[in-house]
Amino acid sequence: MSAELYTAENAPEGARPLLEAVQKKMGGFLPNLYRQMAGVPGVLDTYLMLSDRFGGTSFTPAEQQLVLLTASVRNGCVYCVAAHSSGARMAKLDKGSINAIRDGAAIEDARLQALRSFTEAAIASRGKVEESALSEFTSHGFTRDQAAEVLIGISMKALSNTYARMFDTPLDELLQAMAWEGNDRV
Repeated sequence: MSAELYTAENAPEGARPLLEAVQKKMGGFLPNLYRQMAGVPGVLDTYLMLSDRFGGTSFTPAEQQLVLLTASVRNGCVYCVAAHSSGARMAKLDKGSINAIRDGAAIEDARLQALRSFTEAAIASRGKVEESALSEFTSHGFTRDQAAEVLIGISMKALSNTYARMFDTPLDELLQAMAWEGNDRV
């Protein structure tokens, strides 16, 4: 099933200002995911609100992208893996960490691997994270509050990963270089 790709000019009334703001913020670029979500303005508004809230967490931009990329890989979202691989590069997450997440390999940096492992554990257990996973997470300098902040990123990706898979969001030309074949970890 596919959804229409809207622009700021032809989107439903409630989505127009949202798309205009995104386009301005992204230097004229309007991702296909947002263009599709615009068909249901409440979905786009919710996604943008979650993105804004996650951007305000105590994680660095690189750590935020690590969480989003990890969730996207775990959820098997081809579109979002490409988008967050690109976002991770812009946020200065090292190429080795990005490739490790995409390939299902361990990240060399123990702190980043702890963040990734905790994110995966929270998704896999649907929040029923073992105390040992939380202890491993906090032993690398993260806090229990940050464990809760990870949930904002997971929630954001639950919405966009499911949406992009459900509506076959086409990969933007700009993201083609970061295309991902997917995996069967879904």
